[in-house]
Amino acid sequence: MKNNFDLRTVNVTRYITPLREGGSLPALAEADDDFKYVLKFKGAGHGVKALIAELIGGQIAKALKLQLPELVFANLDEAFGRSEGDEEIQDLLQGSQGLNLALHFLSGSITFDPVVTTVDDKLASQIVWLDAYITNVDRTFRNTNMLIWHKELWLIDHGACLYFHHSWNNWEQHAKSPFALIKDHVLLPQASLLKEVDAEYKALLTNEKLEEIVNTIPEEWLVWEDTEETPEALRNVYLQFLQTRLNNSKIFVNQAQNAR
Repeated sequence: MKNNFDLRTVNVTRYITPLREGGSLPALAEADDDFKYVLKFKGAGHGVKALIAELIGGQIAKALKLQLPELVFANLDEAFGRSEGDEEIQDLLQGSQGLNLALHFLSGSITFDPVVTTVDDKLASQIVWLDAYITNVDRTFRNTNMLIWHKELWLIDHGACLYFHHSWNNWEQHAKSPFALIKDHVLLPQASLLKEVDAEYKALLTNEKLEEIVNTIPEEWLVWEDTEETPEALRNVYLQFLQTRLNNSKIFVNQAQNAR
């Protein structure tokens, strides 16, 4: 049976230029479908955990009918990047052979600026709710991680969310945390409809949808050196985390409302 959250897989054919953002070093690249993508490497920063966060965060945004560039799995051949002159980039490419993650490149988009663009209360509340749910620390005034493209607001960069997986043993505690960092969210001042959005989104995110989403995590991304857990056990913890957090959404919604 087809999973509504299944992604296409493309083969990267050309490395165009690095996009130096923090420590992750994504790149603009071209694939064999002739489209350009922002490529996120499993050999960078927090490795596959950042890709899993990007994947799950993006898939949940999609389930909630928010705008984000198409996500695709991006395959890097072992020969790719051998002619790259920059040693740091060559090491990154060599360490990222196999399956990576990419977002469709929105050519001509501009970075969202809250001073220039006003977001209505409903959309602001939807995005704040999403980020409180997935514990996304990276949608602030300093780094909005949103784009304006064709006069619409698009969400990007969810690799910093679900940070509980960096200290795996406390996932139950993290699942019920209020997420105090929501106070720094760029759209929090406009998020006046959080209670209404909470009811809508809890109805949208069924257990079946959450299960479909975590089932899109490639098995090779769930083989970690720092744990003896099987890929299936790790996948199940992601699912339990998302279900538990959703069932206790009142905690993070109240935190966000109080932070306003």
